[in-house]
Amino acid sequence: AREVAQDPAILELITATTTYEGFGEVDLVVEAVPERMELKQAVFAELDAVTPGHAILASNTSSLSISEIALATTRPEKVVGFHFFYPAAMMRLIEVIEGDETAPETMQVAAVFAQDLRKLAIACADVPGFVVNRILSSAAGEVWRVQEERGLSVKAVDDALAEAEVAPTGPFVLGDLLGLDTVLYVARHLNAAYGDSFYVHEGMAGLVEAGELGAKTGKGFYEDGVPRTEGATDVDAGELAERFTLKALVEACLLLEEGVATTREIDLGMMVGAGMVPPPFARADAAGLDRALARLERAEAQWGERYAPPAILRRLVAQGRSGAASGQGFFPFARPDASSCGEAVKLELRGATAIAWLDRPPANSLAAQVIQELKVLWERVEADSAIRALVIASANPMLFCAGADIKAFTRMDQTAARALLDDAHGLLRAMERGSTVTIAAVNGGAFGGGCELAMACDMRVAAHSASFGQPEIDLGIMPGFGGTQRLPRLVGESKAMEMNLTGEPIGAHDAQEHGLVNRVVPDHELLDVALAWAQRLGGKAPRAVKQIKTVSNAGDLDVGIEAEKRAFAEIFASEDAGEGISAFMVKRRPRWTGR
Repeated sequence: AREVAQDPAILELITATTTYEGFGEVDLVVEAVPERMELKQAVFAELDAVTPGHAILASNTSSLSISEIALATTRPEKVVGFHFFYPAAMMRLIEVIEGDETAPETMQVAAVFAQDLRKLAIACADVPGFVVNRILSSAAGEVWRVQEERGLSVKAVDDALAEAEVAPTGPFVLGDLLGLDTVLYVARHLNAAYGDSFYVHEGMAGLVEAGELGAKTGKGFYEDGVPRTEGATDVDAGELAERFTLKALVEACLLLEEGVATTREIDLGMMVGAGMVPPPFARADAAGLDRALARLERAEAQWGERYAPPAILRRLVAQGRSGAASGQGFFPFARPDASSCGEAVKLELRGATAIAWLDRPPANSLAAQVIQELKVLWERVEADSAIRALVIASANPMLFCAGADIKAFTRMDQTAARALLDDAHGLLRAMERGSTVTIAAVNGGAFGGGCELAMACDMRVAAHSASFGQPEIDLGIMPGFGGTQRLPRLVGESKAMEMNLTGEPIGAHDAQEHGLVNRVVPDHELLDVALAWAQRLGGKAPRAVKQIKTVSNAGDLDVGIEAEKRAFAEIFASEDAGEGISAFMVKRRPRWTGR
């Protein structure tokens, strides 16, 4: 709001209206009427009649079924959910909800739109509570249950959880801030959907009935920061923290088992949307999944079957994937050979397979240092006849590689920039001609140079939450590490031209459909599958592997890459490139001049 007030140019882009006039030209509509299904459906029926057939219709909802809302339209494939988190101006998270008939293209456009709003989007299926509210209500409900059963002081409970650092604030303070009517509605909705494992606080219901809704009415569990009821203060903080974290883990596992969201999206959602740091899966991995399983078994015996360990947790422990200590849990963990590691790229050996871990926070951007360390690692691997396969993976569980280091590029002179291009292309061509099989294990965003690095590998295995894109056009430049050459070979000329000209990313399943990805797997199975492929392909005859790779990557690729290098150098020196990069740095829209 402050930015809008200070920028008349933004105000000029906004047209206020109380009718549907002008809706015949929209591309996307976000509806935000009150949370009543009959009202939502009525509005969507009207929108369906006044908007173009290609327009996407999004509902801002925290609880209602997107699939049911879509029934009011003739375009359910273009209906999607947007769950903005309160307060929307401050909270970065948006849950993008996929209805039963929502098309993948709709989800992709919705995610890009969310990013344009400078929000962080996670995708999830259409289930009651979606991701964040379901986990948070499940965990908070256990605290509500104990408080009411034992007559505890709400302030003592809030203080205990805050001090235990399992949540940024206690559930009663949070309820007052969010609005007790909203919190109660969600709790009842989840209780109706999932049963008594979701607790409904009777005291909260009484406050709502009396019109005391928390901060927005001045009274709730608190008034002016003072609790309005007395209660016992002998709170067992350890027990409350244990109940909260274990129930959050159970619910997160159930969401994973049901295919509602991925490990990455669940943890990301809980960090950004609920302030839970570390989030459920990362917390369990750090402590040890074997320990988490034992704690849940004790909790089930002591507090009931709602703490029953989920099947996914038992399975991972049975596989020996006990978390950070074992190298794999819900997420993979690098265990590099300390004697042969660079600062940004770490080498780990697992039998005849090497893993190159990209580890340059925050985004694994491909600076000159990364290219050089990858080159050194590749030469070592290729020279070792005992190593038959190389997996390139990310040590960051939230992304693969965000691309070239644009800031570093802007500080280079023409000679240094050309040297970096030559080094990068030399490395990628060496990988394509070597006898060692290369596999990219793409766990999240692979953009720009990150996508180009993956394309230079022999195989690409992608997690469900992975995405691929060549966004250089948005900076006023073009792909520089082979994106104009390898992408058409993989996805075809038409799709490659679309991706390079729009800069828009595609999801993992879309990437597989177009040939950019060989396999799409659940996030928590990514490294296992990549290593299995490495073992399988690494067992083939080395000379035959080398010849197949060399011949397959021959032809006009070298000629095309040289042309790309020349074009990249020319466009990078243009005024538009300077404008695009400057705009990117300060997060504003670029103003192109064509020079």
